[in-house]
Amino acid sequence: MTPPPPGCAALGAPRARVPSPQARSGLPLLLLLLLLLLLLWTAAASQGHPKSGPRISAVWKGHAGQDHVDFGPAEPHTVLFHEPGSSSVWVGGRNKVYTFDFSKGKNASVHTDCENYITLLEMQNEGLLVCGTNARRPSCWRLVNGSAVLLGERKGYAPFSPDENSLVLFDGDEVYSTIRKQEYNGKIPRFRRIKGDSELYTSDTVMQNPQFIKATIVRQDQAYDDKIYYFFREDNPDKNPEAPLNVSRVAQLCRGDQGGESSLSVSKWNTFLKAMLVCSDAATNRNFNRLQDVFLLPDPNGQWRDTRVYGVFSNPWNYSAVCVYSLGDIDKVFRTSALRGYHKDLPNPRPGKCLPDRQSIPTETFQVADSHPEVVQRVEPMEPLKTPLFHSKYHYQKVAVHRMHASSGEPFHVLYLTTDKGTIHKVVESGDREHSLVFNILEIQPFRRAAAIQAMSLDADRRKLYVSSQWEVSQVPLDLCEVYSGGCHGCLMARDPYCGWIQNRCASIYSSQEPVLQSINPEEPHKECPDPKPEGAPLQKVSLAQNSRYYLSCPMESRHATYSWRHEENVEQSCEPGHQSPNCILFIENLTDLQYGHYYCEAQEGSYLREAQHWELLREDGITASHLLGHAGALAASLWLGVLPTLVLGLLAH
Repeated sequence: MTPPPPGCAALGAPRARVPSPQARSGLPLLLLLLLLLLLLWTAAASQGHPKSGPRISAVWKGHAGQDHVDFGPAEPHTVLFHEPGSSSVWVGGRNKVYTFDFSKGKNASVHTDCENYITLLEMQNEGLLVCGTNARRPSCWRLVNGSAVLLGERKGYAPFSPDENSLVLFDGDEVYSTIRKQEYNGKIPRFRRIKGDSELYTSDTVMQNPQFIKATIVRQDQAYDDKIYYFFREDNPDKNPEAPLNVSRVAQLCRGDQGGESSLSVSKWNTFLKAMLVCSDAATNRNFNRLQDVFLLPDPNGQWRDTRVYGVFSNPWNYSAVCVYSLGDIDKVFRTSALRGYHKDLPNPRPGKCLPDRQSIPTETFQVADSHPEVVQRVEPMEPLKTPLFHSKYHYQKVAVHRMHASSGEPFHVLYLTTDKGTIHKVVESGDREHSLVFNILEIQPFRRAAAIQAMSLDADRRKLYVSSQWEVSQVPLDLCEVYSGGCHGCLMARDPYCGWIQNRCASIYSSQEPVLQSINPEEPHKECPDPKPEGAPLQKVSLAQNSRYYLSCPMESRHATYSWRHEENVEQSCEPGHQSPNCILFIENLTDLQYGHYYCEAQEGSYLREAQHWELLREDGITASHLLGHAGALAASLWLGVLPTLVLGLLAH
């Protein structure tokens, strides 16, 4: 039986008759106030979009030492590195690098210098490159055979403070960085090539207070046409009070850019252009302007144009949206769009064009691009809808995406989104873009101690998700099937493409070679089960005295279902999706003859109807324990007052 909310007695606990008039007189008024708050709370909850939230919630318990490893002291800043296919992760903290091998249950740590916050971990041929702030003298080490070898100061590889926005991109022997070289000058953020053919940097006027999110190298059809794309947000040049404060952007650079011909352009990127990323829903008139994170999902056939770019955006109210773009659309915008504010014929070669044979960009082309770096055309989400994949009242911060195939061979994209509450939402995207079904199936608490998620890495080969907080690092299986209860019906209603009904249990489709029963009907997956109806809830009985007060509580496992308490043929209480309490509670103020009998809590989710609770209220034989009578008034009052603050706080929080 599920524990009751704080301040409440056990489910079905009787409220003994209170003989004192003074003790009884205040309770009806208090109950009315309580019911009024419940109505207000339900009304407030119904104004949201409950089905954009996760269907169920689960805590990933795992096994200590095998799935969770504690750091010991708190680590306020962490960076995580994981090689796909490996069972090990490296986590950089303050003055040390932690190494965890989950398959062997082993862990170790390597110390570096004091006041050194590790901000970069990168595997290279010679070993793991470790870079950190090093008491405001950014330096790097090489991790070899469990010890750290000092490489010395490396400006541009680590920031002076762990709180600084920084981005470092490696591509073979080339290194790109957004970190300034000097602490007290050169404060204008730039995107620089700090190691490679020649050092280049962006002009100081092409970005306004940028916050860098993600950078990537894209190999195109011709090697000279290879691009660097980086995603960032910056201050909005439109100072209209009604305009958003931030604008989200994608910038392009030619990887083979050799600088310009003149003294003003020889050390600058000559192929820089930027475009606005649009993430808005015209149907609801909602705009999401603040880019939070980006994940690139390569095309399985190797077509770079079909690489999907998943962007997480937020608005001033911290609602979130996920928009999906294609690299082909981004490339087309930069190749074909006019330049904002430039009304003459474009020079030849046009700004942003990559030239073969390591040619320098003509001065005229650089001057036009440098003074008009933004293209007119905006980058919109993928066709045909050009709208967000979905939007939600939750504040998402990071995203990772796994492309997988269900047992039938049907492809799915599974999104893992971290929230500002330290949880992960598992969202399934199926079908083609025009008829895509998006379903938020699960909220995962990945840590034993609730905390914000600082870093996340997805391993598609091992089907694991690695996440770190200030206290610990966890590995979470992508095929987390044991959290789905309710037999075959509950397993299929989860709509989790990793899970199916196998040998009378809900299990991973990768765990058995035998045929797997999975839902192929997204609206009514439960109808695929052999039994037409789910099993009924076990009968629970309680004996109660007439005129007593009590409540029944039904755990709301699915947040997408409507839960109803039914007595005989009457619905006594209904809790809609989005209900803020984890339980649907039926209060009975004064038990009469008509209120004895059977009570059923039923969960209705589309055509799926499940009996979640079944209680029978029996008449007590009239003998009431004498020691209860003396304390009945105080007990009843304290229980109501225990429930009341919880409901008030829930209403205010909403």
